[in-house]
Amino acid sequence: MNGWMLAATVTLGGGVGATLWGVATGPLRRRVVAQNLTTALACPALLLLSQGYDRPSYVDLALVLALLGPVGTLVFARLLADELTEDPPRTWGVTYAAAGVGAAVVLALCVATGPGRAMVKLLVVGALLIGGNVVASRALSGGFRGVGRG
Repeated sequence: MNGWMLAATVTLGGGVGATLWGVATGPLRRRVVAQNLTTALACPALLLLSQGYDRPSYVDLALVLALLGPVGTLVFARLLADELTEDPPRTWGVTYAAAGVGAAVVLALCVATGPGRAMVKLLVVGALLIGGNVVASRALSGGFRGVGRG
């Protein structure tokens, strides 16, 4: 086991384990935040596993997850809009924490891979991961001003 796999194990074990518990229990506002956070933490873990196992195909899986994870959260935000307006979740703390983890992982992997196509793909995954997580969290915490929910 190398350091990359150890970091992935810590990310998956601590972060995704806690978010799966959050999805399975508690009020609706905590469940939707935990669902969004699961994809935001599973994606950096896949990137770390890609480096640890030297499998570039895991980066492609992380790219798909970074693209589709926030879309799923936006679907939940749309379907549960009435329930979430009564008791909106406060998501900015966990959003910034997940964005920090994603940025740190992408930066470390960019340094490890060096310049090239792999680094560009990592930067795209990082931008999608962080941007999608911020947009989805904004939608969960009350939506965007001027946009109707009907």
